[in-house]
Amino acid sequence: MTHVVTENCIKCKHTDCVEVCPVDCFHEGPNFLVIDPVECIDCTLCVDECPVGAIYAEDDVPAGQEPFLALNAELAPQWPVLDKRKPALPDAAEWDGVPDKLKLLER
Repeated sequence: MTHVVTENCIKCKHTDCVEVCPVDCFHEGPNFLVIDPVECIDCTLCVDECPVGAIYAEDDVPAGQEPFLALNAELAPQWPVLDKRKPALPDAAEWDGVPDKLKLLER
């Protein structure tokens, strides 16, 4: 099983999760993070570290967030690995909980 970064990460991009990942399975895009499903070892450490609650086990992804399973798998090979914590986007707090952010995803 793998974990999945979902919509609430878009335009927030907190990286607290990256710091605890023992296998460096996070990849960074311009305004979103993804988890490489091939590299993820299902350790669950990242789930509690995400300050916006955007990470779920693949079997627990909330209704409506299922497209993020494929999106994480698609974008992970395209984006660079992120293995160190970085500051969140400057206006991250304003975007926490905002619905329908998928259209704002920058590839």
